[in-house]
Amino acid sequence: MDLWKSLGGMVVIEITSADPAALLTAVHNAGIGIYQTVQEDNLTLRLHIQRNQYRTIKKLCDRRGDRIRLLKRIGIYWTLKGLLKRPVLLSGIAAMFLLVCFLPTRIYFIQVEGNLEIPAQKILEEAENCGICFGASRRQVRSEQMKNALLSAIPELQWAGVNTYGCTAIISVRERTETEKSDDSCGVSRIVASRDGVISSCTVTRGNTLVKVGQAVRAGEVLVSGYTDCGLSIRAERSEAEIYAETERSLTAITPVEYLVRGDIQTRTKKFGLIIGKKRINFYKDSGISGSSCAKMYTEYCVTLPGGFELPIKLFSEEWITYDNSSVTEDLEQAEVLLSFFSEKYLAQQMVAGKILKQFQFVEQVDDIYQLTGEYACLEMIGQERSEEIIDK
Repeated sequence: MDLWKSLGGMVVIEITSADPAALLTAVHNAGIGIYQTVQEDNLTLRLHIQRNQYRTIKKLCDRRGDRIRLLKRIGIYWTLKGLLKRPVLLSGIAAMFLLVCFLPTRIYFIQVEGNLEIPAQKILEEAENCGICFGASRRQVRSEQMKNALLSAIPELQWAGVNTYGCTAIISVRERTETEKSDDSCGVSRIVASRDGVISSCTVTRGNTLVKVGQAVRAGEVLVSGYTDCGLSIRAERSEAEIYAETERSLTAITPVEYLVRGDIQTRTKKFGLIIGKKRINFYKDSGISGSSCAKMYTEYCVTLPGGFELPIKLFSEEWITYDNSSVTEDLEQAEVLLSFFSEKYLAQQMVAGKILKQFQFVEQVDDIYQLTGEYACLEMIGQERSEEIIDK
């Protein structure tokens, strides 16, 4: 059976006749085409005919008194007609066809390669803001516009490229080196004072020193200049120095007299939800805002495919734990130790380098708080580098 016969549809019939030879002659005279004839016995014939000739041969058999029986329907026509009677299956096939045509044109997985210091998560977040995200067009993510947008969003990158393999986009990056990051490394700079103080030591490796040990300086005053007068010419360079000075700092810190602490666990409740892209779906009615007596333990579970590809679908669980809070009153001695430790740690973090030489601290209770008032004499590095001004004459 060729393609055209299959498209038109064929039927296999069985005819029982007292005179099979006369039947075949009558069929031929009626212009009915027979494509295959099988004689099963002396009275029975099996014929292959076109679908549209079935009614004609049936009327002929009825007039002759022969018995006709339809055995089989064959061909593409009957297959398609059967699909029309199954709309759900037909819809599924149509949907699969559309998906086969549409899915390969989109990006569903994104990977990063070539990064050493910049976290891959940061690159993925910025790439999503630039349009390289789940469901983006394969042709669009490879455009120069998106690459330039990614480079503008992350200045630490020297080069970026996007290659696509199937439904996966691979962002290849190259980070800037330290020399490339410091654009002003070859410029002219000066050293200025970050705080008021009295110079205690001055070590200058490059630049023109403008201060000396024992001199009092103000914040913002130039300590080392990037310009040096050499007589016939002026040398411009980047200043380098370590300048320490004796400075004074003051600090006020407070802590409550009475505060709450967590006691025994009262209840535990688990909540679940779903994250699709940036959409969050909670499977509970509460707002999710916990009080001071409640803590949360949050866990995410990524949906991955074989090969380690993560889908933008995450399941999460929140365990809400309710505690029995109790009130605790702090005494003055404990508050003094706590505030003193905090103030020393805080001041050490505020200094680039240095230490506390002397300190005077006073702790008192003011209403419902303990207040520490401190005066500190420090030895710290006050030199900070600033770009030198260029004056045109």
